[in-house]
Amino acid sequence: MKVLMFGWEFPPHISGGLGTACYGLTKGLSKIKDLDIIFVVPKAYGDEDQSKMELIGANGVRIEQVQSHIEEFKNQHTYLEVESQLIPYNDPEEYYTFRSEDLYGKNKFFKVDKEGKIEFSGTYGANLIEEIYKYAYVASTISAEYEHDVIHAHDWLCYPAGIAAKEASGKPLVIHVHATDFDRSGGNVNPQVFEIEKKGMDAADKIITVSNLTRNIVIEKYGQNPDKVTTVYNAVEPVPIEEKAKVGKGVQEKVVTFLGRITMQKGPEYFVEAAHQVLKKMDNVRFVMAGSGDMLEKMVDRAAELGITDKFHFTGFLKGDDVFKMLGMTDVYVMPSVSEPFGISPLEAMQSNVPVIISKQSGVAEILTHAIKVDYWDIDAMADAIYAILNYDTLSKVFKEDGKEEVDNLKWANAALKVYDVYNSTL
Repeated sequence: MKVLMFGWEFPPHISGGLGTACYGLTKGLSKIKDLDIIFVVPKAYGDEDQSKMELIGANGVRIEQVQSHIEEFKNQHTYLEVESQLIPYNDPEEYYTFRSEDLYGKNKFFKVDKEGKIEFSGTYGANLIEEIYKYAYVASTISAEYEHDVIHAHDWLCYPAGIAAKEASGKPLVIHVHATDFDRSGGNVNPQVFEIEKKGMDAADKIITVSNLTRNIVIEKYGQNPDKVTTVYNAVEPVPIEEKAKVGKGVQEKVVTFLGRITMQKGPEYFVEAAHQVLKKMDNVRFVMAGSGDMLEKMVDRAAELGITDKFHFTGFLKGDDVFKMLGMTDVYVMPSVSEPFGISPLEAMQSNVPVIISKQSGVAEILTHAIKVDYWDIDAMADAIYAILNYDTLSKVFKEDGKEEVDNLKWANAALKVYDVYNSTL
């Protein structure tokens, strides 16, 4: 079986969980003997790990079609225009505002270089929608040129590419819902993004969701047949022992960490309020908010209002080894997400022998046993849980040891077998 897979990013060029999940799943699928993967991204850099699959950058594909074909394609895919503000899933550093632009105005045709290739930035920048649009066009060429049995498109950025590929080859389409705009917006859904998501779901032969929480949203909010939607939980990549080594804190106090995008979806304000409650009861503790996002300034201001800035630290965006260095200094990890389709970061914390507190409103709460679960809005319960882990060594030890064992059994190879079953069900 040959799978034509569309993603938006691939290690080492990633901005967060989407690229990490795609890489882990691809490695898991590579262990299946009769399955080959062609993984497509808008822009390939040349230093990606291609040992498990063939990687194609849309920026390196030569376009043979005449310009009239481009115009015809545009007329069939006008729904790709987006007017309102949106935060691209997985962009941890910027808050982008997109304004309505006429894609059919002055730039009547895509810009093609002398080799017949279209340029891509491969980022989440101000031209994101145009990039999605160009990506879908190149996807139709790739689908026509590369032999495949199934198409797999990851998240809304790639749904139009998946649809275009299906139109070109007639092969079944599987879309992978890593998040919906209901998660990103807190219910204040962008109608244009919703339309892209729904068109992808409607066109798909099968839909994979990362949790039952997301599955229910897909069924209830997007009107999809339950028989069409399958939950496949994410996993976590094994981390080399040397990366898990404890790092010196430089302070004697305990450390409690929030690590993620500082956006409404992640519930950072509840972490700040819980920190204030804990600091009323004990002094030998510091709180760290690691990440960036549109609510960062507001969180700094709130910490100042509460008078806890001497015990509260903002690190900015962390990635790679810095994440595990931070976890190596951490005594408790907290993820108070308001709406989290899954949430890989608690698994990374548990890998690093750190007890975790997660919101009941997260997909990962469905599969974890050795984690404390609280409602994101219940600041008192969150503060009590933090205090208990910091002050009762036996409790902390149980969550460290049992949590580590639990997360080590969450393997991408197992998730890959379930995805493989979904592929087979479409054929």
